[in-house]
Amino acid sequence: MRILICEDSALLREGLVRVLADAGHDVVAALPDASDLAATVAATTPDLCLLDVRLPPTFTDEGIRAALALRAANPALPVLVLSQYVEERYASELITGQAAAFGYLLKDRVADVRDFLASIERIAAGATVLDPEVVAQLLTRRSRDARMSRLTERERSVLALIAEGKSNQAIAQALFVSEASVEKHITSLFQKLDLEQDEHGNRRVLAALVHLEHGGTGTGAAPQNGASR
Repeated sequence: MRILICEDSALLREGLVRVLADAGHDVVAALPDASDLAATVAATTPDLCLLDVRLPPTFTDEGIRAALALRAANPALPVLVLSQYVEERYASELITGQAAAFGYLLKDRVADVRDFLASIERIAAGATVLDPEVVAQLLTRRSRDARMSRLTERERSVLALIAEGKSNQAIAQALFVSEASVEKHITSLFQKLDLEQDEHGNRRVLAALVHLEHGGTGTGAAPQNGASR
């Protein structure tokens, strides 16, 4: 896979280059900031872009704004945001956009290189991969929403795992329950969120996040082009 990296930390940038190269990927560019990002993407045509949230010169939101611009200009290009922070102001817009596959992982919570590489593969294949903490913070913004209060703790756990891109089998293994129980929890939580159940795991979560973020009151069906369960 051809990957472009945009990360200001020289040590982390070079570490990512080494990890990705050792896994057989081709790092087409490794940028220290987003100033030449658009031109470099056009010149190198990567299969996936990996960006930090906070980049020079102000180290505030340059990276995540660059990610938004990148997705707007290249809607078919998978993007992975790798950050120390959850930028709630922009995260929902990135996650709920109609562009290509997307990931948002927190640096401090990436504990296993194999898991990290697996996440990259899943994003490139069309999945949406979110750190559970990202999901938790976004859902907390709507914690007073009556619909969210309907969910049990187990249903919240299932929702967070779905948002990570987990299959029903993986959710069952993580929670030590049967797949049949997971199916029941999924059906229940979407009923409680006033969302129609469909067959697309990641897109169901995106639909839920859109619904909650915009405070919708009607029933919303998830888009039909999501990743498989």
